[in-house]
Amino acid sequence: MSTQRYSVTPHPIETLLTWVKSGEIAIPEIQRPFVWEATKVRNLLDSLYQGYPVGYLIAWRNPTVKLKDGTSSAGKRILIDGQQRVTALMAALLGREVLTKDYETVRIRIAFNPQAEKFEVSNPAIRKDVAWVHDIADVFSPEAKLLQITRDYTAHNEGVDEDAVFAALERLRKVINNHVGVIELSDDLDIETVTEIFIRVNSAGTELSQADFAMSKIAVNETFGGNTLRKAIDYFCHLTVAPEFLARIEKADKAFAESEFLPRMRWLKDANDDIYDPTYTDMLRVAFTSEFGRGKLQDLVALLSGRNFETKQFEEAIAEESFGKLRNGVLAFISQTHFERMTMILRSAGFVTSKLIRGRNAVNFAYIVYLRGRAEGVPAADLERLVRRWYAMSILRRRYTGAPETAFDFDIRQIEARGLMEYTDSVIDNELPASFWTGMLPQLMDTSSSSSPYFMAYQAAQVKLGDKGFLSRDITVQDLLLNRSDVHHVYPQKHLKGQGLSRGKYNQIANFVLAQSEINIAIGAKAPESYFAELAQQCNGGAKRLGGIIDLEGMRANLRTHCIPEAMLEGEIPGYDDFLEERRKLMALKIQRWFEVL
Repeated sequence: MSTQRYSVTPHPIETLLTWVKSGEIAIPEIQRPFVWEATKVRNLLDSLYQGYPVGYLIAWRNPTVKLKDGTSSAGKRILIDGQQRVTALMAALLGREVLTKDYETVRIRIAFNPQAEKFEVSNPAIRKDVAWVHDIADVFSPEAKLLQITRDYTAHNEGVDEDAVFAALERLRKVINNHVGVIELSDDLDIETVTEIFIRVNSAGTELSQADFAMSKIAVNETFGGNTLRKAIDYFCHLTVAPEFLARIEKADKAFAESEFLPRMRWLKDANDDIYDPTYTDMLRVAFTSEFGRGKLQDLVALLSGRNFETKQFEEAIAEESFGKLRNGVLAFISQTHFERMTMILRSAGFVTSKLIRGRNAVNFAYIVYLRGRAEGVPAADLERLVRRWYAMSILRRRYTGAPETAFDFDIRQIEARGLMEYTDSVIDNELPASFWTGMLPQLMDTSSSSSPYFMAYQAAQVKLGDKGFLSRDITVQDLLLNRSDVHHVYPQKHLKGQGLSRGKYNQIANFVLAQSEINIAIGAKAPESYFAELAQQCNGGAKRLGGIIDLEGMRANLRTHCIPEAMLEGEIPGYDDFLEERRKLMALKIQRWFEVL
């Protein structure tokens, strides 16, 4: 017989708001941006006014923790679903300010027309219109007297029915008596079960990730500075995208500005590198895995709750130690030296733009490798080479695409057991044997996805090896990637379409080269036999129509760097399928040459 692991209790909205104000229910998002549009707040109020259901709230009680003095402390309830709805109610009914996604503090004012019994987001036109109560928070104020509000309203709206206005305002005020079901989850539930319940109850909502649970645990713990740590994670991620936001933090969040974290972030005000703009999930993965030697964020949630994995009990000392370690991990992550060195390593491998970086988790684990190497005192040059090679291996073998947490956990535990250098070298040798370059990689490159890791690696290889653009004499592939380039089809798209080929066929990555726009336009839809004949004429004193290369050896060298058979210059134009097969082999060998110089 199964034991019920949760309770469902209806509570008046008034009670819920009281709990939030008193801290009995903790809203982890309360200090984070409010993502609802004001119109959604209006719609929520209208639903309550009409007596419609507004969904369940889900609260998960923190476990009872054993304190250092031997006594026990009952954990707070954490609101894991319903944060936006409760925040919206606090904003609209209590007049509380909220943070926008730009971290600006604003008041959301919802207006009410008691004659039409209609809600709107307050705006300048409504504020001039006497038919509206401009801010319903005035109706819910403890000092508000409905009769007086009604009389003031009717004084400005001649001929309206005072009783009808009073009835509408009274009905409005009674929405706080509406009941909302609170599903309270037992403190001994594991994250998988909590996630499953969340999904089943809230199939229309956004699915919570392990990182969301971790951030909730961090945010509501003030004892060990979790609330400040949460802001450090959020603010850093925001600053990497919008450095100008620093001044706003300094002005609006004095307490955080005086913490140990903001001085470590000030360097971002001058940063303009967007190769790696981490999310809070990325930061948590890197900080946790590098510092704790574990890869599953559910373990972080358990440790921040104080879980002793051996006794299965919860202890305050473990929670305190875990918050301390996570703090160290976050400080290491946001360090200017570490962060800039990591992005420099990516650039030095040829990944000079964020467009070439698709596998975010591959970057995350490369950063973990870097931080572990620093901690182990690996010489700088050796560490840079290792991180470059590990990242390249990770994307070529898609190491972190399927089940990243499992792969993170496996790799970091092996690093702990065998040491960083020994383990990573053995994995690289095992994952990239000689047969990979000649057998497997050409087959993997049979794809039409221009965002495939193999095409990203190929472009990085061209950057690293200093290649010029297709048919360019002076402009490099790096110049093209950083400024403006066209992905040109060696066998032009219109030419192949005319032969009845499908999109997946003519858009094969083995048909792509990076070219200047003007060269791409000049080639247009010409068949390869046509424009390769023009190239041959151009190198024999003919008109210069396609790029600036006019000598035969220079043209041959350019084709070699782009893995295009030189014989095409002599008019030996292979069938399209044969061309793709041959070029995939040449591209794979180029990627191998790149890997060998990383």
